[in-house]
Amino acid sequence: MGGGARGRCGSGPRGAPRSPAPPPPPPPLLLLLLLVLGALAVGAFYYAGAPRGAAPAPWRRARDPARDPRPSGPAGRHVLMMLTKPDGRPALRAQARNALGSLLRRARLPPARALALHFVTDPPGEHLARRLLRDLTPHAPHGTYQVIFHDVNVLTEKLFPIVESMQKHFSAGSGTYYSDSIFFLSVAMHQIMPKEISQIIQLDLDLKYKTNILELFEEFDNFSEGNVIGIAREMQPVYRHTFWQFRQENPKTRVGDPPPDGLPGFNSGVMLLDLEAMRQSQLYNQLLEPARIQQLTEKYHFRGHLGDQDFFTMIGMEHPELFHVLDCTWNRQLCTWWKDHGYSDVFDAYFRCDGQVKVYHGNCNTPIPED
Repeated sequence: MGGGARGRCGSGPRGAPRSPAPPPPPPPLLLLLLLVLGALAVGAFYYAGAPRGAAPAPWRRARDPARDPRPSGPAGRHVLMMLTKPDGRPALRAQARNALGSLLRRARLPPARALALHFVTDPPGEHLARRLLRDLTPHAPHGTYQVIFHDVNVLTEKLFPIVESMQKHFSAGSGTYYSDSIFFLSVAMHQIMPKEISQIIQLDLDLKYKTNILELFEEFDNFSEGNVIGIAREMQPVYRHTFWQFRQENPKTRVGDPPPDGLPGFNSGVMLLDLEAMRQSQLYNQLLEPARIQQLTEKYHFRGHLGDQDFFTMIGMEHPELFHVLDCTWNRQLCTWWKDHGYSDVFDAYFRCDGQVKVYHGNCNTPIPED
């Protein structure tokens, strides 16, 4: 807990009367009992979720997660979302409410299994997240939640030296901007989060959940040897466009072609990050090196603007074995921008998604179907 009111700790005012003698200490057995009860009370506050009508789940702020010795949840179920600069952005605020509301309503967590909700925020984002959680957790009676806030500036400071070399290849604009680093958080999450966290799911805010989030965690069990990240295919011809020069020079390539046989690239709206596998993968960590990034961007003539999504797409062309491909129903993207910008003849081959949708993704501010 933070510091209390002024004067609670330390000396009293000068000239104050001497306090009376303290009472005798309690017997050792009673003292032991009080210590046990106190520990149980702290544990209950730290991990218990909010019952209907009660206060929301306990919160804490991890200013430097890599140095935080406490595990962020008893059951290893971690999800992360970014919520920054919400002031004056009603669409973002609505997206955050819809995403959190549908996630909490659909979540069905077994007893003693907590879901840790990580938020990367600035002060306005944290304020909004707290308010939303106060509103929404009373309507989510089927789970226990823990909430952790990460300061976006602290994470950006840690990320910048790791991802600086790739930003010029995968960021909008011509420069390498310090603030852009946060859009590469997933790339280096294994170096940022505490070692106690072995898996985490990173989620965009423009999502709507149609099923229990625990079913998505079960996808980790489907990873093959060598897989470090689970991610769905991009459902527009974005990378058919981005790789146009490579495709022209290699007319038989599958790069940028639609599924099922092509390599359309990835969409980072829903990502399963096996942090322990990322830490252990020599191949993956070699691909973070500036010289290797430069080599691949030159080979594929790659110049993107979508941050981590571009990086994963590019290395996925070279090393598909690093990725477990999620079914499109886990990230049913709804944006159709490219259909009206030169690719109407092939658009449907990318956009098709059969099966019952589990997560809708209203990318490029596309409306999500109502329940």
